[in-house]
Amino acid sequence: MIPASFDYVRASSVDEAVEVLADAGEEAKVLSGGQSLLPLLRLRLAYPSVLVDVGRLPELRGVRDEGGHVHIGATTTHDEIIRSPVVRAGCPLVALATATVADPAVRHRGTFGGSMAHADPAGDLPAVAVALDMEFVLRSTTGERVVTATDFFTDYLETALEPGEILTAVRVPKLGEGWGYHYEKFHRTAQAWAIVGVAAAVRVTVSESGARHVAEARVGLTNMGPTPLRATAVESAAVDAELPPVPHATANGSPSTARLPSANGSGPHDTLREAASLADGDTSPTADLHATPDYRRHLARVLTHRALTHAAATV
Repeated sequence: MIPASFDYVRASSVDEAVEVLADAGEEAKVLSGGQSLLPLLRLRLAYPSVLVDVGRLPELRGVRDEGGHVHIGATTTHDEIIRSPVVRAGCPLVALATATVADPAVRHRGTFGGSMAHADPAGDLPAVAVALDMEFVLRSTTGERVVTATDFFTDYLETALEPGEILTAVRVPKLGEGWGYHYEKFHRTAQAWAIVGVAAAVRVTVSESGARHVAEARVGLTNMGPTPLRATAVESAAVDAELPPVPHATANGSPSTARLPSANGSGPHDTLREAASLADGDTSPTADLHATPDYRRHLARVLTHRALTHAAATV
């Protein structure tokens, strides 16, 4: 289909962008990579009077280490994030989840801030944002404000962005040493949205005897409600869980099966399974062509156990 008519402004600075947005009010849309917005325009699900293009503003692009957190410019592409040594070192979960977004073509054009501002509950990155307590930097003609991830995502495809505001950057806190990370996703094809996804971060402590336990856990759920969700019940239940030893390689290079969790579900990792069984609590998954709510609840429990187990094994 052909989009409805609109005015197009390629902003030369962030100041110009917010001024145009302030004048246009709720009838304006921000364009960066366009991987989410352009399909909405073509299907006439969005009718902006003005399209403000910020995709070529260097001040909104790039990744840098700022000590306690990693600063990611809103127009930084997914591909740039995946390849960034700063992201891989400071917030590995972001790189892991971003690598699962759509396909290489989309990852080369789509932007980190665009995915967040689109706020699709089936998107991979919002769940990571709530799990890691990211902060969103919003700018308008009246100044700048910072909103936490929990407050940023307000409803289905809705955020805390006010008319006239633009997302300029995302701050990702560094969790430090002793953390393991994993993003587990179930989807029909490599390009499809997640039917359910789980972002997990686990901090592991090792005693003098070599026993490994979960000291802290963070879990974010994808597509289990109108917004990304934090599975706080899982996080609390996972604390102090005893973990199996990290698998050792045998002479032929394969893992020693004697040190792997048993297939029948018995062993030290049972506590993680019990914690994961709480993953679907306080969720409101929808029904669509791909899954029923009950199926999504089942997936949430299974994928959370996998994500926690894999995350703990990487420490």
